[in-house]
Amino acid sequence: QVQLVESGGGLVQPGGSLRLSCAASGSSFTIGAMGWFRQAPGKERELVALITNGGAANYADSLRGRFTISRDNAKNTVSLQMNSLKPEDTAVYYCNAKSFILTTAKFLEVWGQGTLVTVSS
Repeated sequence: QVQLVESGGGLVQPGGSLRLSCAASGSSFTIGAMGWFRQAPGKERELVALITNGGAANYADSLRGRFTISRDNAKNTVSLQMNSLKPEDTAVYYCNAKSFILTTAKFLEVWGQGTLVTVSS
């Protein structure tokens, strides 16, 4: 199995920056695309950004230019640099990964437990 553990959430003032990180751990797996989603109170979960293991990134249109996704394939980690944060960015941010379990030869989509980002003065 694969587990994802996020870190880096917290309280930040409008205009500030935060960096989220997510690490995949387990045994006998490979990781494909990784990404970040978020869910604000009373809203559905939405895509923030995705990145392939080749480094190609895709962003939600409204976030392009403020958020940057990156990954380290050797460490199975993905990060999200968030700049110029706005109150509407307040949400629980979830790490996501498409994994392949070698022992069962099955694909598995994995989610982290979520980390809260609060943008407020």
